[in-house]
Amino acid sequence: MIEVRGLEAGYGRAAVLFGIALEARRGEVVALLGRNGAGKSTTLKAIMGLVPPRAGEVRFDGRRIDRLEPHRIARLGLGYVPEERRIFTDLTVAENLEVGRQPARCGAPSWTPAKLYELFPSLGRMQGRLGARMSGGEQQMLAIARTLMGNPRALLLDEPSAGLAPVLAGQLARTIGELKGQGLTVLLCEQNLRFARQVADRAQLIEQGRIRRSGTLQEIREEYQRL
Repeated sequence: MIEVRGLEAGYGRAAVLFGIALEARRGEVVALLGRNGAGKSTTLKAIMGLVPPRAGEVRFDGRRIDRLEPHRIARLGLGYVPEERRIFTDLTVAENLEVGRQPARCGAPSWTPAKLYELFPSLGRMQGRLGARMSGGEQQMLAIARTLMGNPRALLLDEPSAGLAPVLAGQLARTIGELKGQGLTVLLCEQNLRFARQVADRAQLIEQGRIRRSGTLQEIREEYQRL
């Protein structure tokens, strides 16, 4: 579903990514593990077109997308939840969801507010609450739900567990498992090894803009802990 080969990207004259190669198959959860500054977020932004790749290829469901603008990539069914969440704080939960609404698309789960309130029960209890009056964990849930309203075929999650209390992180892990069960492909960036082990089928270890190792979470665990 997502295939990256030889990806290079950066900001201005500063190079950040050097020949990144990874893939996430349909219905699979893949974690991109690394410390701060390793290049995790830049990788997701380059896949989404927010940071223009300097070299390499990015394919989504077999189609090359590394030369497309972000809004065109989104229309193909690739959803993106940034670390900053970026919900509309002056809109209610229900209004935020409406902002993300897109028509149903072939090969993707079809989401409605009612279905999302079942997936995120806490959001269902605060449909009229302004985004500004939500906790960080609630905002994270809303950011994911809003992206799902676009009926994506694959989802990019940037540091989804960052700043979450353990209870909320556990709830989020279960939610990601439910999304996987519906056939959604998920590629997520994480520093939290424990969270990644709860959700990911495979992992890629990134360090200084290069993929250092690929494998199962068990295979990568010791090397990641030495970084």
